[in-house]
Amino acid sequence: MSSTKKIQSVGVLCSGGDSPGMNCAIRAIVRTAIGQGLKAFGIQRGYQGLIENQIRAMDVSSVGNIIQRGGTILQTSRSKDFMTVEGRKKAADNLRALGIDALVVIGGNGSYKGAQTFYEEHHFPIMGLPGTIDNDISGTDYTIGFDTAVQVAIEAVDRIRDTASSHDRTFLVEVMGRNSPAIAVHTAVCTGAENIVFPKGQVDYDKIVNHIKRGMARGKNSSIIIVCEGDGPGLSYEVQKKLEKDYNLPAHVCILGHIQRGGSPSHMDRLIGSKMGQLAVNGLIEGKTGMVTVYRQGEVRLAPLQDCVKEKQDIEKNYLELVRTLSI
Repeated sequence: MSSTKKIQSVGVLCSGGDSPGMNCAIRAIVRTAIGQGLKAFGIQRGYQGLIENQIRAMDVSSVGNIIQRGGTILQTSRSKDFMTVEGRKKAADNLRALGIDALVVIGGNGSYKGAQTFYEEHHFPIMGLPGTIDNDISGTDYTIGFDTAVQVAIEAVDRIRDTASSHDRTFLVEVMGRNSPAIAVHTAVCTGAENIVFPKGQVDYDKIVNHIKRGMARGKNSSIIIVCEGDGPGLSYEVQKKLEKDYNLPAHVCILGHIQRGGSPSHMDRLIGSKMGQLAVNGLIEGKTGMVTVYRQGEVRLAPLQDCVKEKQDIEKNYLELVRTLSI
């Protein structure tokens, strides 16, 4: 997908949930644009800010000292207004009125779907960056924020394991992941968890209890079960009640929640976020549009936006098998 129109200015926004590394991408987008002689604009509060004309010019200093900060200096939101034809038209009108002739969207599945619809309706040059801790966007092996979120979860579980071992306890540790088990699976592998509970599908309580008892029989004095929260937090409490009522197995619950979203981004999120930001701007300058940056086979590259608006279906079976193999 290419355009013959020469890009002279670029706007950038973040949409949906925040993720560590978004600031690295914003910094790269702004500085690459300015370094190539373009004007750069930051859009506050995502698509909603675009509709409400919360747009400001940015310079090199606007993105100074932000690479180590979590969240996003542009803030983010989920916009119901952008889901309407009228809202998207208002957004396009605002961009054109300010002379902005290309848009970079950093976000997840919902943000990509909005970008795709906007592109189809208004043929506005657009580029997407995968920014979500869930790592649930199809077409890319990695999304900005995932590595930091997993590392935060690992550090938390390591601390919980200390207490669990000291008191001969079983802990249910609930991690984020609305539509993807990626955080849960990676955390389980890296913390030596005994089991994983997923929000969709039948929970095999007999297997969970048998695994715990098997460990106790060989002298193990603690067990960690990683729970993927699904549509909302609280699944751990359902599992806890079932284990205590039907199996007489007491368990303690720890829900990590939004602690996984914040904090300084990891090396991986800084590096990939920066590379994707640079590539997005360079792609737009080359006339490419309706595209997204993706991470495949260790490289950052471009792919059609329409190929990346679906949710990932792969539940990382290789890693699941690794958890089962190593938790005996």
